[in-house]
Amino acid sequence: MPDTPRRTYADLFRTPEFSPLFLSSSANIAAQTVSGLALGTLVFRATESPLLSAVSMFGPALAQVLGATFFLSGADRLPPRATLAGLSLSFAAATAALALPGLPVWAMLVIVLVEGLIASLGGGVRWGLLTEILAKDGYLTGRSLFNMMSGLMQIAGYATGGVLVVLLSPRLCLLLAAGLYGTSAALALRLTRRPPRVAGRPSVRATWWANSLLWSARPRRHVYLALWVPNGLVVGCESLFVSYDPRAAGTLFACGALGMLAGDVTIGRLLPARLRPRLGIPLLALLAAPYLVLFLRPPLPLTAVLVGLASVGFGASLVQQERLVTLTPDELSGHALGLHSAGMLTMQGLAAVLAGTVAQFTSPATAMSVMALASLTVTLTLTAASRRGAPDGGLLPTRAAVRSA
Repeated sequence: MPDTPRRTYADLFRTPEFSPLFLSSSANIAAQTVSGLALGTLVFRATESPLLSAVSMFGPALAQVLGATFFLSGADRLPPRATLAGLSLSFAAATAALALPGLPVWAMLVIVLVEGLIASLGGGVRWGLLTEILAKDGYLTGRSLFNMMSGLMQIAGYATGGVLVVLLSPRLCLLLAAGLYGTSAALALRLTRRPPRVAGRPSVRATWWANSLLWSARPRRHVYLALWVPNGLVVGCESLFVSYDPRAAGTLFACGALGMLAGDVTIGRLLPARLRPRLGIPLLALLAAPYLVLFLRPPLPLTAVLVGLASVGFGASLVQQERLVTLTPDELSGHALGLHSAGMLTMQGLAAVLAGTVAQFTSPATAMSVMALASLTVTLTLTAASRRGAPDGGLLPTRAAVRSA
C-alpha cells in the first residue's frame, strides 16, 4: 500500500491555529532559555555553589514529576486557549519576581520549583491541542517542526543570554525573559476558544486515575520507558560537555543541536511512513553508541562528529511519540503527552545529577561512557521485553469511562 501523502512544513503554517501555537511556544522556549541561564548565573554569583546553580536551572525539570502526579488531569479538562495564556502570564510574574533585588536564594528556589509544578500542565495542554489542530496523522510532522524550533531557540537563547548577562546583568535578563513570557501569552490568545476534551473538573483523583490507566497497558508502558530513560541518560552525557572540554563546550552543544535537527528533519519529513516504526530501536542505539569511545579522549574534531552523529538518534522520540498517540484515546491525548513531557524532563534532570556524581569520582569522559552504556543496556532490555510480551487489549477506554473518573 503506498504511503499517505504527508504534509509539508509549509502546509502546517497554512493550517488554522498552527501559527499562533507555534509562535507562542517559540517565545516560551526563548524565555525559558534566557531565564534559566540568567538565574543560574545569579545564584552562582551569590553562593559560589555549583550545586545550587545547577538546582536553580534543573529544579523546574525535577519538579515536573510532582506536577504530573497531582495536576496533569487539567491537560484535558481545562480550555486550552485560556490555560496556555494563563500559564505564560504566571511564568512572566514569577520570572519578574526572581529579578527583585535582595531576594534570598531559598526564595528563588521555591519560585522555580513552583514553576516546574505548573510547567507539567502546560506541556500536556500544548501537545494535546496540537493533536486537535493537526489530527493524529499530522502530529509527527508538526512535532518534528516544534523540536527543530526548540533546538534553534535554545541555541539562540543561550548565545544571546550569555552576551546579555555579561553586558547587562542577570536581573535585567530575567526581566527580558518575563517580557518574552508575556509575548507568549498574547500569542496564545490568538488561538480559537475550544472546550476541554473531557468534561469534569481537574483533580488529584482524576490525575491518578488517568496515570494508572495509561501505565496499565504494556505497550504504552514500554513506549513511556523508551521515551524517558535511554535519551535521558544521554542528556546526562551532554550535561558534562563543559567539564569535559570547557573551551569547546559551545562547539559540542552546537554539533549536538545540528545532529538533532538532522534527525528531526529525516524522521519527520523525509522518511516514508512505512519505515519509521522499524527505526525506533536503531536510533536509540545510535543515540548512545558514539559516546562509548569518549573515555579514550579522541581529538576535538572527532569528538564533535561523534556528538553530532549521536544526536541524530534523538529522532527516535518522534517515532515513539507517534506510537504513543496511536495507543491513546483522543480524550486522554493531552494527559498522555503531558506525562511523556514531564517524565522526560524529570529523567533528564536526574541523569544530569547522576552523571555529575559519576564524573566527580572518575572523570567526565569516563562518566559519559558509563551513561551511554547504561542507555544502551536499557534499550536492549526494553526491546527484549517488548518482543516477549503479547499485545494486550483494553488500550482504548470509552469516552464515558474517561468522563466518570
